[in-house]
Amino acid sequence: MAKATVVSFSQNPTVQKNRWWILIAVGMFTFMSTLDASIVNIALPVMSHDLHIPMNQAEWVVSIYLIVICALLLLFGRIGDAYGKIKVFRIGTILFVVGSFLCGFNHSLVFLLVARVIQAFGASMTMSTNNGIITEIFPLNERGKALGFIGSFVSLGSIAGPGIGGMLLSVLPWGYIFWLNVPIGILTIIIGQRILPKDLIKTHSKIDYPGFCIFAFFIMSLFLGIFWGQQIGFTQPIILVLFAIAILSFIGFCYFEPRQVNALLSFKLFKNGQFTLSLLCGFLIFITNFFFNVISPFYLENARGLAPNLAGYILMIFPIFQVAVAPISGAVSDRIGPERLTFFGLCLISISQVGYLLTNLTTPIWLFMLFIGLVGFGNGVFQAPNNTMVMSAVEPRDLGIAGGINALARNLGMVFGISASTTVLYAAMSHKYGQHVTTDLTKRPDVFIYGMHVSFLIALIICLIATALTGYRLFKHQQIAA
Repeated sequence: MAKATVVSFSQNPTVQKNRWWILIAVGMFTFMSTLDASIVNIALPVMSHDLHIPMNQAEWVVSIYLIVICALLLLFGRIGDAYGKIKVFRIGTILFVVGSFLCGFNHSLVFLLVARVIQAFGASMTMSTNNGIITEIFPLNERGKALGFIGSFVSLGSIAGPGIGGMLLSVLPWGYIFWLNVPIGILTIIIGQRILPKDLIKTHSKIDYPGFCIFAFFIMSLFLGIFWGQQIGFTQPIILVLFAIAILSFIGFCYFEPRQVNALLSFKLFKNGQFTLSLLCGFLIFITNFFFNVISPFYLENARGLAPNLAGYILMIFPIFQVAVAPISGAVSDRIGPERLTFFGLCLISISQVGYLLTNLTTPIWLFMLFIGLVGFGNGVFQAPNNTMVMSAVEPRDLGIAGGINALARNLGMVFGISASTTVLYAAMSHKYGQHVTTDLTKRPDVFIYGMHVSFLIALIICLIATALTGYRLFKHQQIAA
């Protein structure tokens, strides 16, 4: 029955006619929801000053958004499977626009955090359903290209935040980094109301709310431990307690879920090697990317003394290259298969990490820009085929939860990349400086360069692990084909 539904969806003349408009509508909200996870970082000092709060409190504007999204992605992925992915997506777009509108008001920290929670609810609803909608609507011979566009929007949003935020803050108050979403979001909602089809795949299965509560408890305790630990130290008793709660919650979730009839997360999905390996590689590459995303502004602005707007323009090379390459890579993967492209893309990303590892205070800026272009090109080649492999590895009735898991892997990669990069950077700088360092040392750029090298060495190792796993899969695939 599910299979017949998918065929009628992709062969529906109205859907076929509007499928690229549907892609644009879904892609725009994908871009905005991922952008708002990274664009706020550059505005935190201004928010801290305007709201009269210390910097460590302002950082919760970023943290709470990521915590709520990661806690809700699996739930809304499963709700999308049960009651319709397009219905969930539509509700999410409205919540996201409302939250974005409220976020722009300079009222108080509490008001801003509540608005961010509303925004995160909407973002999690769109993130968990976007890949599933595209997989249902596009025929198999165009699926890679379409998912390549979605991958472009994801990466553009997650990487372009500092650049776009820096340009906006140079001429407008910080509220406009949120209000930018409102007119674009309203326009996209109007387009979506006209062109998005009705849901055809609905399982009407019960939702595992107890499993969701355990999972949410795991995510919240883990992330609170990570974010709070960065501020007060990871050896503090309260942080150790939070990590212990996270571990126990995770064990409880793994024990509880396989015994449920309508589990929030079907562990049988992970028995599919293609699904699991592609998901893991995507997670590792987002960690790698966010090492770059966190450290490169410090290098360009503090170590090399570039103006913030110029640094923002340079950092935009990454998403521009990825946006240009990803749809092409997706289209090629539809023709030749995704395995070779994912491996080639990861090789390019690994080479770029070697370039960052060799960068110092005398490296020509044009050469550093070349490395940025290379990592953008590599991500463009990798992301679309990898997303295709994730979404094509599951049954139609599991597309929603698969999309939710895929989005969760991306967001977890962002969180671990942000936290790991700063932890490694300051630990290495402390080792070099001979005393504890928690901020940039403007008079000792050599200390920062040392920390940057250690950080990019870790990023290179993470990237090489993903490359080796993908290379092994390609080798086994070629052996079978032979």
